[in-house]
Amino acid sequence: MHILWHLQCSSGIGKCIAMECYKHGAFITLVARDEHKLVQAKKEVEKCAINDKQVVLCISVDVSKDYNQVESVIKQAQEKLGPVDMLVNCAGTSISGKFEEVEVDRFKKMMEVNYLGSVYPTRAVITTMKERRMGRIMFVSSQAGLIGLFGYTAYSPSKFALRGLAEALQMEMKPYNIYVTVAYPPDTDTPGFAEENKTKPLETKLISETAGVCQPEQVAKVVVKDAVQGNFSSSFGPDGYMLSALTCGMSPVTSITEGLQQIVTMGLFRTIALFYLGSFDSIVRRCMIQREQSKAADKRE
Repeated sequence: MHILWHLQCSSGIGKCIAMECYKHGAFITLVARDEHKLVQAKKEVEKCAINDKQVVLCISVDVSKDYNQVESVIKQAQEKLGPVDMLVNCAGTSISGKFEEVEVDRFKKMMEVNYLGSVYPTRAVITTMKERRMGRIMFVSSQAGLIGLFGYTAYSPSKFALRGLAEALQMEMKPYNIYVTVAYPPDTDTPGFAEENKTKPLETKLISETAGVCQPEQVAKVVVKDAVQGNFSSSFGPDGYMLSALTCGMSPVTSITEGLQQIVTMGLFRTIALFYLGSFDSIVRRCMIQREQSKAADKRE
């Protein structure tokens, strides 16, 4: 099986997914901007080999900029390792901040990397997958792609967009035996998450702390299992399952059982969600009051 990854930073969830599949004998192409980090990722993935025939191919390109260039490098990869059986769209970057404080060009950057960075590679492999009547396409979104939160006015919309793409694409591809999976990982202990935390607003930190932090290895195991099984939605832990089921709307279902579970639990999950939303609003109000009181105290001094 030839699996093609494109990663924004050659680390974190994307790298762990690559390692997980390599453990199952896959041939892998890693695509990312940073050539040095690609080489490091290649070395780590190769340690997971189960036979000496496996290959890890590295290609350095920015998947969010020039479609023609993306199409060209993916064509090269398929010429060397054969048609892509599974595409893992993992390119992503995050920025958090109050809406009026986020630089306007950062909104464009989020959509380019987090959305177009998945559109371009998918567009480059889809024709061959349709011709072969087989394939798996994975989009790594985020729990912030299911619920908009304080501080994520630039990030959340770009991750919401992936869900819309995944739903529409699945309807087009299903007759061709091509299945789409969209994953919604929670906060995960990655270099990108650590970098984001340096500038995260207090409100965003407090809201995020209501849920735990996952390890990328845990996320990788769940994602790979769901993609192989052809599950449309991939979530993590009780909170993730509740959020995914609660926001399922018109999303495809993998089985009748999944659909029935969503119907039965919808009322309960909505009740729980209202309590969560109330607590989030309370956090935002408290932070605003504390900030105003601090400003008033500074003026008195």
